[in-house]
Amino acid sequence: MSARTAILALVLSALALAYAYPVRTYFGQRAEIEALEAQQAAQRDRISVLEAERAKWEDDEYVATQARIHLLLVRPGEKPLIIISDPEGAAKDAGEPYEEPAPDAGNWYEELWSSVDGADGAG
Repeated sequence: MSARTAILALVLSALALAYAYPVRTYFGQRAEIEALEAQQAAQRDRISVLEAERAKWEDDEYVATQARIHLLLVRPGEKPLIIISDPEGAAKDAGEPYEEPAPDAGNWYEELWSSVDGADGAG
């Protein structure tokens, strides 16, 4: 190997080492910029969803509907209908005796599995 080749190799390796850190920094910053742009796009989407929700609440009919659903408010002249989820209390209010439901053989998934086992054994 000649002296010129050795000096050229030394200069090229020095240049490669000199440019390695800035190039790595550049790619790291590009990745960070792309991540921040994606985050901004997600925030813009969230803002548009919230603005649409706010626009709904500016409509008087929407507010009245939400009040009817969540606060159980009714308009004058309407009769409210409240569904009771307590079967024993509902039977007592209706003046009928409460009958305990028959015990299940199991949960729905146990019934499903037993039908799969039965079908497998029948074949």
